[in-house]
Amino acid sequence: MTLLIILLVVFACIALMVYFGERFGKPMDNEQQAKYSKILPILVFVLLIAALIKALL
Repeated sequence: MTLLIILLVVFACIALMVYFGERFGKPMDNEQQAKYSKILPILVFVLLIAALIKALL
């Protein structure tokens, strides 16, 4: 029963985040999107390497 309550609260919080994100969020401009598209693959690669090292140790 406790697990169901926790899952219900988590899904309710996610629904609120989506609702308020769509209502009050502003679209990303092209410069900011280009900046993130340069940085994001590097961060994903670093996280994958870190996860691999953590799994091996």
